[in-house]
Amino acid sequence: MELTVFFAVLAAAALHAAWNSVIKIGGDRASAMLLLALGHGAFALPIIAIAPLPDPVSYPWLLASALLHIGYQLFLVQAYAHGDLSQTYPLARGTAPLIVTGISVTVMGVALAPAHIAAALLISAGILTMALVGGNAASRLRGRALAWALGTAGFTASYTLVDAIGARMSGSATGYLMWMFVLNGVGMALLALMTRGRAAFLVLRPMLGVGLSASVLSMASYWIAIWAFTQAPIALVAALRETSILFALLIAAIWLREPVDRWRWMAAGMIVAGVIAMRL
Repeated sequence: MELTVFFAVLAAAALHAAWNSVIKIGGDRASAMLLLALGHGAFALPIIAIAPLPDPVSYPWLLASALLHIGYQLFLVQAYAHGDLSQTYPLARGTAPLIVTGISVTVMGVALAPAHIAAALLISAGILTMALVGGNAASRLRGRALAWALGTAGFTASYTLVDAIGARMSGSATGYLMWMFVLNGVGMALLALMTRGRAAFLVLRPMLGVGLSASVLSMASYWIAIWAFTQAPIALVAALRETSILFALLIAAIWLREPVDRWRWMAAGMIVAGVIAMRL
């Protein structure tokens, strides 16, 4: 992985942690997530007008991506509703690189250096340790939080693989991503209309600042990731992107005042070691 791509993905990780924290802080997280998706679609529309149109061969991947992102967003809201950011976030993200690395090597036939495989495993191990070890009884993940977080991880791994393949086939990472954002926004709007009616949109006005700021952070983060998927092995980008947990840990400890014990700080050290190993 080139140094430019390496630092770009780290920047994307920081942005990803930031928008997740914004959603966690919002009182009505379902509405904040809806506003996030609507913001994506609104901001993407003018870019579509100037971005190259994706190759038609990528259209099935584009549609699959939009559906997977909708599932991811719905599960993420529920995960945050049942657990702390410093626990649900790492669990939701930590298992995804393991799945992506396994499929990349065994199914897609991608050849990764042993050091790179070890780096991806070390990053995931640190993230999962952060979520599952330490903490007091009151703060540990309960059944529902665990289930929603693992479901979120499944969607994360799925859309990561779909988008990496789709972006490469599209001929235009930007065009592919902007169309995905529009489709995702339309899908989330239709789902909200069917389940909550017009009331789902009437409550958004007080949350415009939260939702739109999260939209900008999220779009920037994922645009960098999509571009990186076209420049480096999918498994390495996916693993490095999940170092966002380091930034989420700092936000949880300093801003949200959530308890962060020595086990999680030790796990953070494992993640840092994995990042260093990826550059060896």
